[in-house]
Amino acid sequence: MSADASNLLPMLSEKEISEIEHEISHLPDRQSAAIDALRIVQSHRGWVSDESVSSIARLLGMSAAAVDGIATFYNLIFRQPVGRNVIMLCDSVSCFVMGASDIRAALIDQLGIQPGETTADDRFTLLPIVCLGNCDHAPTLLINEDLINDVKVEGLAKLLEAYS
Repeated sequence: MSADASNLLPMLSEKEISEIEHEISHLPDRQSAAIDALRIVQSHRGWVSDESVSSIARLLGMSAAAVDGIATFYNLIFRQPVGRNVIMLCDSVSCFVMGASDIRAALIDQLGIQPGETTADDRFTLLPIVCLGNCDHAPTLLINEDLINDVKVEGLAKLLEAYS
């Protein structure tokens, strides 16, 4: 794409376009970079807006609906603003059996928010996730990119302090 691409894609920065083009160069076609493009935009902005989806679609030669379908399928692509730290609480059967409901209740109490909400200071967003694939260390949390094993209610306050 030319240097004028940023004029055609007002929702993407030159840096984002450059990073997406770099990923495209390793793939068989432009559309194959859809997930990478979504992740790149999210890494810069924290989430992916409708306008960004449209710009990604134009850059990749896809429909906005196709890119949106990919974005909404993957639960690690955030389609609305999230806090600086995203807590994903595994609610699989293994985690449930090992006490995830107690962890959920403690997080709701300590953060003062319900799942799907963000704290008033934008510090945390609490989201459920179907499975983190870490059943032998249940219950499990994912905070940003940190997988936390064998979570205990009594250790939550200290754990949350580490994320400013």
